[in-house]
Amino acid sequence: MSKNKKSRNAVGVVYSTNPDYQYQYDDSDEQLETLPPAKQRLHVRMERSGRGGKTVTVVDNFVGSDDDLQALGRTLKTKCGVGGTAKDGQIIIQGDFRERIATLLKELGYPAK
Repeated sequence: MSKNKKSRNAVGVVYSTNPDYQYQYDDSDEQLETLPPAKQRLHVRMERSGRGGKTVTVVDNFVGSDDDLQALGRTLKTKCGVGGTAKDGQIIIQGDFRERIATLLKELGYPAK
């Protein structure tokens, strides 16, 4: 990845001939504050399309830092005894574990649908 900050996150301007121009940067890399479990609205669903016929359980709408998402994903994967991933506000668990995951989330204090 380029270390030149101008090329990574400059907002709106591609090039400027003004030597005094100050680039504005998009600060979307900031850590999100993790909502407490009672205020999260997690949705648990099964998905098969686009995965080569493999069934996965998806937990959506997690609001918080990536570290907290990874920790929750690790907990769910361990309790279900399967693999999966956690990224972009989603936790993807291999297999159809909708009921078990919904129960585990409720035990952890997350209201899950």
